[in-house]
Formats: sequence, structure tokens, C-alpha cells
Amino acid sequence: MAKTKTDNKEKKKGLLARFVSFYKPHKKLFAIDMICAFVISVFNLVYPYITKEIINNYVPNKLLNLLLVGAGVLLAVYSVKALLNYVLQYWGHLVGVRIQADMRSRLFDKLQRLPFSYFDNNKTGVIMSRMTNDLFEIAELAHHGPEDVFLSLVTIVGAFVMLATINIPLALIVFAFIPIIVVFTMLMRNRMNKVFEQMRKVQGEINADVESAVSGIRVTRAYASAKHDKEKFEKGNAEFVKARSRQYKVMGEFFSVMTFLLDILYFAVLLAGGLFFYYGKIDTGEFAAFVLYISALITPIRTLTTIYEQIQDGATGFRRFCDIMDEPEEEEKENALQAERLRGDIVFDNVSFAYKNDENSKKVISGFSMSIAAGKTVALVGPSGGGKTTLCHLLPRFYDVDGGSITVDGCDVRDFTLASLRKNIGIVQQDVFLFNGTIGENIAYGNFDADFDSIVEAAKRANIHEHIMSLPDGYDTSVGERGVKLSGGQKQRISIARAFLKNPPILILDEATSALDNATEMLIQKSLASLSEGRTTLVVAHRLTTVKNADEIIVVTENGIAERGTHEQLLSLGGIYAGLYAAAGDK
Repeated sequence: MAKTKTDNKEKKKGLLARFVSFYKPHKKLFAIDMICAFVISVFNLVYPYITKEIINNYVPNKLLNLLLVGAGVLLAVYSVKALLNYVLQYWGHLVGVRIQADMRSRLFDKLQRLPFSYFDNNKTGVIMSRMTNDLFEIAELAHHGPEDVFLSLVTIVGAFVMLATINIPLALIVFAFIPIIVVFTMLMRNRMNKVFEQMRKVQGEINADVESAVSGIRVTRAYASAKHDKEKFEKGNAEFVKARSRQYKVMGEFFSVMTFLLDILYFAVLLAGGLFFYYGKIDTGEFAAFVLYISALITPIRTLTTIYEQIQDGATGFRRFCDIMDEPEEEEKENALQAERLRGDIVFDNVSFAYKNDENSKKVISGFSMSIAAGKTVALVGPSGGGKTTLCHLLPRFYDVDGGSITVDGCDVRDFTLASLRKNIGIVQQDVFLFNGTIGENIAYGNFDADFDSIVEAAKRANIHEHIMSLPDGYDTSVGERGVKLSGGQKQRISIARAFLKNPPILILDEATSALDNATEMLIQKSLASLSEGRTTLVVAHRLTTVKNADEIIVVTENGIAERGTHEQLLSLGGIYAGLYAAAGDK
């Protein structure tokens, strides 16, 4: 709950305040960056002043020593400025990189705490776009934004002060243009925000399409659907071009008008300065210095204009970052109980549930009740759409029930901490996910504290050890992305080895063998039977041969529980189960 309170405080902060908070761990480095920017800005104002002195004083009066001193000062200034620019580029970028790393770490932690419903409604590619593209733009803003803005403002203020020392009326004429530039920038802000936000969304969709196409390349080849995928990609690519075109159209309008205003400013300076010089209000050196200070003034304005796109990119990325950070997390009670090793007495009491992907979501489960005694095996069978897999997801609280309750050992699962509850539950699913790493690393997901001997023992119990040892690299063999280098049966046995290593008192087998051939299924069934011994087991299966020995079989339909009993009892009823069994030809 403390984390939730902290997150709520973060939400109440303004966007700028939240952004600034990421500088706190790096404030010393950031301060060095700003000091360097300040000194460089001051140095930029030295050259016009010395130029004025050379033209008005040193040369006319033939003050060679002062001329050489002035030249030496300029050389020293340029040397120090070069060193400061090195610090600015190196350490300044390092601030941005470290802030990016902090944000990526927070975002990764946040994703680990988000409920399954978030991932149901958001594409992986879009999430990856926020983790990579958005954070890169934020890092660039974190470095260049404060540095360039600060450097530019100091230079503008300094230039105005120096111009005022030359001729106040002329300086006021110059700065009359500044409010016009500011107003124009503010008027363009909303339009630019919209097009940049739209660009980010389209870019996320493109990334999602690419991620999907690469992940599903085998399906694409198998169904010779490359043409369809190409058309789908090109449609998204065309949207990308349109969005980017709108973005550049607005940027074109902004830069063209801004350039025109700056050119008019320079024109006004030359005209007004020339007239002032003509009427004797300023001398030759002051006129030269004035022109140089105007160049010093226009340069930071151009810099601010140039980085405006970067500021928009970074600000848009940070808003999208905050959107994820503000998403509600999996709920956990403030004083949630730490579940030790549970016995495994499970009770579903009048459970109701509907997925929250739209307002008119139909209830997947309504008024469902079921009990599983510790150490017993209960199988859920029946036609698709009855909510069997959903029930398996409710037990470890991947989703929370809308009504009723689920208890383990007499305690509502919502009263346990999520980590301790899930530590007591092992899951073997039809669609096995293996991480891009070694076989040993994937088995170790069952218990990262386990030693190598325990990993080997788990593999032996899952009947996969001999195959692993036949591979050139043994347990160090890479499985490839999503385990593409292994067969379905091999992946399934690695998943079972994970469960053995975890050694949970409660086991969920969700269609664990439905995607396997008969020979492989028989081997896997032996491993699953061994795994289920002494554990409370909830089995979801379409192949009814896999559940014949369950202590109880429950037939689940869209209307709830239709039948329940042992295999023999259900066959004798001659109802739904008997029909499914006969239709499948299971004997």
C-alpha cells in the first residue's frame, strides 16, 4: 500500500514536476552541466565586446600591447570553451542516459506489477515502442532540453544587457520582436502536441505489426500468407507516412515563419543600426559590436526553434511514459497475509467474472461453486467458452473475481500477498513459453535459489534429462526465441521440470498435452502423473483420456456446471460427458 500511496502522489504532480524529479539522483552531474552551459554563454558575449574595443580603442590609438592582450584573452576563452563543450557533450549526455536508465527500470518494474487485463488490451509492440523509442526521446530531452534552454536564455539576457550598454533605444527596438516570436510559438504549441502524439501512436502500431510478423513468421510461411501480411504492413506504413507528413507540415509552418521573423529581426537591426550610426548616435565600434551581439542573440533563438521539435518529441514520450506509470496495478491489501506452504484445500464459492475489455462484456463465469480437497485431482471438461481456463487464472489472481470468493485453506486468496500465493501454485499450460536463454536457465524459473543438482533432478523427473545430455552443450544449450529450437514435447517437459523444481502444493494443468501427438502425450502424461502426486491438482482438458483417473470430473458449459462425478459415474449418466467421450473415440 505504501507503494500505491507513493504512486498517487506522483500522479498529483504536474508533468514538469514529475520530469524534474528524475534529475534528483544526478543533481551533481546536472549542476556541472549547467555551470558549463552558463560559462559558455558568458564567453559568447566576450567576443563582441573585445571587437568593439579593438575597433574603437586599440587600433586607432595603436595600443599594440592591449591588442595582443585582447587577442590572448580571446584565445584563452576559446580554449576553455572547447574544454567546457567537451564536458557538456560527454557528461551532459551521460545525465540523459542515466535518467533514461532510471525510467526504463521504473517502467520495467511497473510492467511487472500491472494486471493481466492491461496486456490483454495493449499490444506488445506498442509497449516496446514506449520502452525504446519514447525513452530515447526523453533521454535526448533530459540532456539537451535544460542545457540548451538555459544556455540560450542566459545568452539572450546577456546580449540584451550588453546591447543596452551600447544604446538603450536601439536595444528596445530589437527586443520588440521577442514577444511576437513568443506568441507565435504558443499559438503553434497545441497543434504540434496533437500531431506528435498521433505520430507516437502510429509508430507504436507499426512496431506492434513488425513484432507480430516476426514472431509469427513460421505461420506466415506455413500458410503462404506473406502477401496478406505485406498488405497489412503497407497499410500501417501508409498511415505512418500520413502521420509523419502531418507532423512535418506543422513543423514546416513553424520553422518557415520563425525563420522569417528572425530574418526580419536581423533586417530591422541593420536598418535601425545603420540609421543610428548615420545620425551619430553610435560609433563604428559600437555598430560592429551591436551587429555581433545581434548574431549572438539570434543564435540561441534559432537553437530554441531547432530544439522545439525535440522538446515536443520528449514531452510526448514522457506523457506516454506517465500514462503507463499511472495505470492501476494489481491490488494487494495493505496488511496482506504471507502464505507459507499451503495445504491446498480450494473452494470456489458462487464465483462470477467478466473480462473488462469493453463495457458490454458478457460474464464468462456466473455463480460457479466447486471444492477441491487437499491432495485431490479435479478435472474441468466441456465445450470451449465455458470459462475453464478463466477459472485457472482466477485461482492465482491473474484476474480478480467480480463476485463470490475463492479460498485456499479457508482464507480468501485476496487476503494473501500475490507473491506468496503464486509461490504455492504451479502451472503447466498448453502454450509453453520459454525465455531466450539456456535450457538450465528456463528450468530455473521454477526456483532461482535452486542449485544445479536440483535443476538436474527436476529434469530427470520430467523425463527430459537424457535428451538434454545428448545435446552438445547440455544444460547450456540455447533454446532460441520462445524455444523455437525445441520440439513441442521437449518444451512441455521443460515446463514440467520447472514445476517440479518449484514443488508447489497446488498444481494447474491447463490443456498441458492437447497440442502433442499421441506418443509424446503418453510420455508427458507419465511426467504429469508423477508431478501431481500429493498435490491439489486442477486439470483442464479436451482429451478425456487424460482425466479418466481424476477424483472428480466437472463438466462446465456456458451455463455453468452441467455434470460432475467420476469417469464411470458420468459415463453411466449418458449425458454431455458421455457424448463427448463417445464423439472423441476415447477408450
